[in-house]
Amino acid sequence: MKEIVDIIRAFQSHRGRSLALATLVRAQGSSYRRPGAHMLVCPDGTTVGSLSGGCLEEEVARRAFEVIQTGAPSLMSFDTRLRFGCNGAIEVFVEVGRASFFSQLAEHFAARRNCRAMTVFSGVVGQLGTRMLGVGEEPLTEAFVQEIKAPIQLLIFGDGPDSIPVRSFAQTLGWSVIDIDQASDLPTRADERTAAVVKSHNYGRDFAALRHLLQLDLRYVGLLGPRKRRDQLLGALLDDGVSLDSELFAPAGLDLGAETPEEIALALIAEIQTVFADASGESLRDRKAPIHGWNVARAHTQVAKCEALAR
Repeated sequence: MKEIVDIIRAFQSHRGRSLALATLVRAQGSSYRRPGAHMLVCPDGTTVGSLSGGCLEEEVARRAFEVIQTGAPSLMSFDTRLRFGCNGAIEVFVEVGRASFFSQLAEHFAARRNCRAMTVFSGVVGQLGTRMLGVGEEPLTEAFVQEIKAPIQLLIFGDGPDSIPVRSFAQTLGWSVIDIDQASDLPTRADERTAAVVKSHNYGRDFAALRHLLQLDLRYVGLLGPRKRRDQLLGALLDDGVSLDSELFAPAGLDLGAETPEEIALALIAEIQTVFADASGESLRDRKAPIHGWNVARAHTQVAKCEALAR
């Protein structure tokens, strides 16, 4: 998510200049990044985003400068089994980024709308490149289609020593953070990418916030404090007829052995990330399935469909 935010900012600061966009469109076996990873290369040598653990970026940037000069896109293949530390192979498509694509991407993010981007990396030259897909529009063959979701919006209700690190971690990840002091200032509606943390440490204020938030059908509402206090609040809310439509995480946070404000903030942010990524939060050491799990299959589904149509 932070990658997309940074790419939008770089485009806006280099508006009117040719920029190269590199997109990882295919991956087989193990790779540091998966299809959908982007890197923007600016004429001044600035790069934004990443395609690997730092192994490929310099070579891709050199090719990107050639693409900017000639205007001709390029599909690069890397066998990471032979040259790098991963056990797989990836393909990276490099093109001169379309200003219309970056502008539409910025508009979608500002409006908090999910969108789909299509990168045509093989086929007719005139069709190659990355652009937004319209609602209901079918992708072309040999295209990688990526769903780009709106950034997570985090509502923080209440202050405290952990507020600064919570905000810092969230912003580092590219999330949108809104600090709220009074329950009356909470939004009356929230989208599917909105999470909330209640941490005023005041029973009455937390009750008022939860009374509002738990009816918004949020995927994550975190409440700091012990279980006994949670049970008291939930009992009072149910007695008050509040509908518990949101998912409540209380006590909030993953079990990281957190004690300090920074550690508590890390536990909160990690739990929210786990929820919105539909991840397990388990140690990768204990995971039997591939690291990227079902997300890999979903990322390759559209390409597989396109290839089947092409045969």
